[in-house]
Amino acid sequence: MEGQLCTNLEISVGKPPGASPPSFIALLKVYRELLVSRIRNTQCLIDNLIKNDYFSTEDAEIVVQFPTQADKVRKILDLVQSKGEEVSEYFICVLQKVTDAYYELQPWLDEIGYEPSENICNKPVVNTDPVSRYCQKLRYELARDSKFVTSYAQREEMLLEEIYSNSIMELVSFTNESLGEVCQLEALFDDEVGLINEDGETIYVFGDAGIGKSILLQKIQSLWARKELDVGAKFFFRFRCRMFSCFKEDEAICLKDLLFKYNCYPDQDPTEVFHHILQFPHTVLFTFDGFDEIYSNFDLSSVPEMCSPDEPIHPLVLLVSLLRGKLLKGSKKILTARTGTEIQRNIIRKKVLLRGFSSNNLKEYTAMFFKDEGQRTLVLNQLEANPNLCSLCSVPLFCWIIFKCYEHFHSMFDSHELPDCSVTLTDVFLLMIEVHLNRSLKTSLLKNNTRSQAEMFKSRKETLLALGKMAYKGMENSFFIFEQEEVSSANISEEDLQLGFLRTVKGYSGCDDQSTYEFLHLTLQSFFTALFLVIEEKVGAKELLQFFNECSSTETAQPTCLRIPWLKKQLAGEDPFRNNEHFHFTNLFLCGLLSRSKQKLFRHLVLPAVIKRKRKTLITYLGESMKSHLKGLTRSRLLGYNQIQVQPNFVWMLRCLYETQSEKVGKLAAKRMHANYIKLTYCNAYSADCSAISFIVHHFQKRLALDLDNNNINDYGVKQLLPCFSKLAVIRLSVNQVTDHGVRILYEELSKYQIVTFLGLYNNQITDVGAKYVAKLIEECSSLEYVKIGANKITSEGGKCLAQAIQKSKTMFEIGMWGNQVGDEGAKAFAEALRNHPRLTNVSLAFNGITTEGGKSIAEAMQHNNSVKIFWLTKNELDDEAAMSFAEMLKVNKKLVHLWLIQNQITAKGVKYLSEALKENTAIKEVCLNGNLISQEEAKAFENEERIICF
Repeated sequence: MEGQLCTNLEISVGKPPGASPPSFIALLKVYRELLVSRIRNTQCLIDNLIKNDYFSTEDAEIVVQFPTQADKVRKILDLVQSKGEEVSEYFICVLQKVTDAYYELQPWLDEIGYEPSENICNKPVVNTDPVSRYCQKLRYELARDSKFVTSYAQREEMLLEEIYSNSIMELVSFTNESLGEVCQLEALFDDEVGLINEDGETIYVFGDAGIGKSILLQKIQSLWARKELDVGAKFFFRFRCRMFSCFKEDEAICLKDLLFKYNCYPDQDPTEVFHHILQFPHTVLFTFDGFDEIYSNFDLSSVPEMCSPDEPIHPLVLLVSLLRGKLLKGSKKILTARTGTEIQRNIIRKKVLLRGFSSNNLKEYTAMFFKDEGQRTLVLNQLEANPNLCSLCSVPLFCWIIFKCYEHFHSMFDSHELPDCSVTLTDVFLLMIEVHLNRSLKTSLLKNNTRSQAEMFKSRKETLLALGKMAYKGMENSFFIFEQEEVSSANISEEDLQLGFLRTVKGYSGCDDQSTYEFLHLTLQSFFTALFLVIEEKVGAKELLQFFNECSSTETAQPTCLRIPWLKKQLAGEDPFRNNEHFHFTNLFLCGLLSRSKQKLFRHLVLPAVIKRKRKTLITYLGESMKSHLKGLTRSRLLGYNQIQVQPNFVWMLRCLYETQSEKVGKLAAKRMHANYIKLTYCNAYSADCSAISFIVHHFQKRLALDLDNNNINDYGVKQLLPCFSKLAVIRLSVNQVTDHGVRILYEELSKYQIVTFLGLYNNQITDVGAKYVAKLIEECSSLEYVKIGANKITSEGGKCLAQAIQKSKTMFEIGMWGNQVGDEGAKAFAEALRNHPRLTNVSLAFNGITTEGGKSIAEAMQHNNSVKIFWLTKNELDDEAAMSFAEMLKVNKKLVHLWLIQNQITAKGVKYLSEALKENTAIKEVCLNGNLISQEEAKAFENEERIICF
């Protein structure tokens, strides 16, 4: 009935020119109850009717006297209709233009085909809807808050647009296998890419400390505020997770207060705004930054899993309910945490791994940071000459610190070169501390301060000790927020605060009437904690090593802690939010600060005997810990190698050993491994870790194998491995962001030593340029037997170079080219390489865009090959004609054992050719044809030939 009436009225509304005008009064009468049921905001209507002198003040007073919203709408309709057609049309015009307030009526307005008359078009419509006003306020405040980035330097803010630079964002599976890169931020919300659980609602972004998680969220916030992020979100609520640690155990708030109090409060009708949010949760976007930074004694197991949006409850329960979708189900959520904070799969929709700067990203960031071209060129040249420093710069935080230090010293001394020797993370942070302290000095207009680092630290010992003491107390309890009382009790003065190591934060529970502070970054708190452990003379062996124990213990949490069933299973009594990375960084800095090279610095701050005692304690512990750790590793025999499989914790051990810069410790570690195949796969190692790996590996006396597959090594890491290449017979760098530049380094180094037998470069960023370097290595290095270079960006040009090199090689045993695009031209080149090749045994040209033409060339060449045993041609475009050629080949070639033609375009006709050929070939064990154009019914005809596998 409604649709029929609407159709009739649409005809009257849309009359041709010259016809009598439509009756808007009649329209309002017909749809009176529809309008009464769907208009929830009357104030906006009243405001506009008054503004255009259609309503008097008395009319408005009459309307507001009615107790219910429905009665108010009825009275407005009565008054509007009584005032004539123009007022009735203007009423409809307001409904059409204020879409935020009257979203439920938009389909109806579309259906009746309403278009305002010229007279009504000239009448102003002002959106006074509280929901719309609140959205505008949210955008304004988020735009203001996200415009600047609080720098890790003294009293300095930088425009986000001038400091934000893209880094590598990779969509990954639950097992962290790559699903492709994120090129645009909108792709985070696009279900077409990277979706791993359609029932989950949370985009989980993870990465190491300083990798750029927080600034990514700030960028998303800024884009949304400027309406440049089109993901269907009207509301944006952002939270830093560490704020939830500030709530007392007995505190309780409702969802409305959590949203409004800790973001911004609606100026009008908060109840209506909250009702809108509850009704349309899919229009809400949440960001929760630093999930691993929540530490609380509140026991979530004592409260029900379900909670009401209206009832006050502990804020952690609200957080958990939001993430689980028990509250505001359908809302969009981005959750960040450091690597190692695992969350159960059921809440995750997508996983995004931040990998830091690629070489191109670093160049872009350098160009953004150093506006002066000469200075920029100087920095890039120095970075190119120092792979160790370059690797540290792949982490955005460390890159910023290094660049800021360079900029400061350049301004003070006119020129300042970046260090040209091995640089540890401790060196970088010491340099940053020096910069901060330097800035506090009053300088002459005619000359700059030339205090040495040691003098600078000595003059501010009490300040460093006070900051260290507070950092240490926070680290002991995993607290990252400090109230004014804690700052004062640590004897941190206002002058100390001006140094810029701490910054004020706002909006935390219980802290509204006084300042609250945090260290500029979690790694800085770790550094000051380590500094305190070194320069506080009263610190004994137990305190010195306590954070090593935190990292190695299986039960590190307090007896009462957050217990959440949906998080990854925890040991009894263990904090599910627990992430030990801040302890790891503390230990790493402790090793660096107690290294022999830092003794000169610290002899001005603490008695040499104390430093000697602490260093001895640390080195002894590292030796015993290393011995124990290595003893517990998984060991196996593999192709003549003694293999050890290490865990991610092993990388932290390597980092600590490297920070000591002790050759004695490095030799001891190499000796105690008792292995010559080191498997470091899936250990979250990044490029700078290759310095630590080289630090140990170069002490090995014999040839060895190094497996670094599935990490974040990139070209800088390859360069850091230079000391190792003279020892490496096996080098695996698959899934590591290696580009042509990295391949060039591999060629130049490996061709020198002529000992490499296995080169794994699967799934990197290698093009035809890199393929040519690999081809040269195959030609020049007679020891090379295995090359895995699939899933790169190699076309027919690179394919031909590789094929020609293989044709010349007498030693190549296996070539893996899966997932490139060599096409038919490349296939023909490989066919020539296969013809009469003396040793090539395993060949993969799967998923390479090879059609019938290329397939026929390969089949014909294989008639003249007696070495290949396994051939993968899966996921190409081979048809029955190609199948016929392979059938002819099988009649002649009696050495091939496995032929994979899975997922091609072969029909039952082609299968018949192959089946007939097998009658003359008893050597081949299988011809795999799964996923071709064969029905199960058709496949029955080949059941008697077991070697033909169709399903």
